[in-house]
Amino acid sequence: MDDLAARLATVDARIADAARAAGRDPAQITRIVVTKFHPASLVAELYRLGVRDVGENRQQELTAKAAELGDLAGLRWHFIGQAQTKKARAIRAAASAVHSVDRARLADALDHAGEGELDVLLQVNLTDDPARGGVAPRDIEALAEHVVTGCRTLRIRGVMAVAPLDEPAAPAFERLAGYAQRLRTVVPDADWISAGMTADFVEAVAAGATHLRIGSAITGERPPHI
Repeated sequence: MDDLAARLATVDARIADAARAAGRDPAQITRIVVTKFHPASLVAELYRLGVRDVGENRQQELTAKAAELGDLAGLRWHFIGQAQTKKARAIRAAASAVHSVDRARLADALDHAGEGELDVLLQVNLTDDPARGGVAPRDIEALAEHVVTGCRTLRIRGVMAVAPLDEPAAPAFERLAGYAQRLRTVVPDADWISAGMTADFVEAVAAGATHLRIGSAITGERPPHI
């Protein structure tokens, strides 16, 4: 617990420093702790340390942990992994926000899977590899229009992306900021930018990220996954 608290405090201090260096208010940045492969007990410890936003990449883990920790008031689950349409109902039942909407079929499946309003982000592919997750930049506005006009229960909050492996993060995140501006021509209040992980969250803050997805720098080494 002491080590976890120390790592959390260190990361939060680095986020605050990066925000101030960019002329931004640290309070405007949401730190999402990614707990992939860690037990629900770690999420409970994070909650006791004041964490209220956690992220999961896999539907099975999201569903199990959300059910086990359902009594933690105010805990928000962010689904940040690639989503299959057949798992849309389970994802929607557990998640407060889905960061990885990258195609119309997935948006439709999430929309049909529940009532009320679900926050979603459009994941953008920052590479030239179509096999990577994310909508192609040229199709951002078309996907946004589809969600706005055809998915009554989804609220587009912004864009999400993962930095490419073969280029520095800073220019990639600068492109993402430009894509966020384009999205706002369709959805003017879509001001979230979900970008930045353990290795590149400082660059993401400099480029305007509002939501950071940070795992091992806070949680420590992931346990072996079987």
